[in-house]
Amino acid sequence: MNRHLPALFLLLLISVSPAGAQMLSEHNPEYRLQYSDSLNVKYRYTPELDQVVVIGPDGRAAISGVGTLVGRGLTLNEFQKQLTTLSEAHLVKPVVSVSLKDYVKPQVYVEGEVNTPGRVELRTDISVLDAIALAGGFKDSGAKSNVLLLRQDSVKGAQTRVINLTRLLQSHHLEEVPQLRSGDVIYVSATKFSTLQKIVHLGAFGATYNPAR
Repeated sequence: MNRHLPALFLLLLISVSPAGAQMLSEHNPEYRLQYSDSLNVKYRYTPELDQVVVIGPDGRAAISGVGTLVGRGLTLNEFQKQLTTLSEAHLVKPVVSVSLKDYVKPQVYVEGEVNTPGRVELRTDISVLDAIALAGGFKDSGAKSNVLLLRQDSVKGAQTRVINLTRLLQSHHLEEVPQLRSGDVIYVSATKFSTLQKIVHLGAFGATYNPAR
């Protein structure tokens, strides 16, 4: 289990409820920069500033001769615009281009009442149901009607959704099962009839979540 899952998911797991859950964006998103991604940065008129920039563990990117900006969560276009603005403090009408040099393999995390919880690599477009299958499927104690999808969006902030997979499967509306993006966390809660303790310790999340709430 990854020990560096975003701390913001702690609050989501404790406080989320079906009535208050925010809807997630479902369109095909642009790639958003992650920790350890590296970028080629080129300046048209000042090539001496050309460099490779890496998104650090704090989400920031240090650009030599220019400054630092928070890159994690931005698209390449957003990063380029912010870098251009930052560069204007040092250069006259800078023209900056940014391209992705290397990136961390996109992945999601499936936790809770599944047979093999942990990371699942995104090698193609997959849904919540696909990811659960890749994590070994539901345990007998897993609540198919109460699956949490947690997402951190750089623009909209933390988003949560409670998914009733039982309803979607019974109604054959599989097109409504949300598609995933890198960094998403899926948490399968326990059924209220489970013999397991109702208070589930979340390990790397560093918190507890009560599925019965």
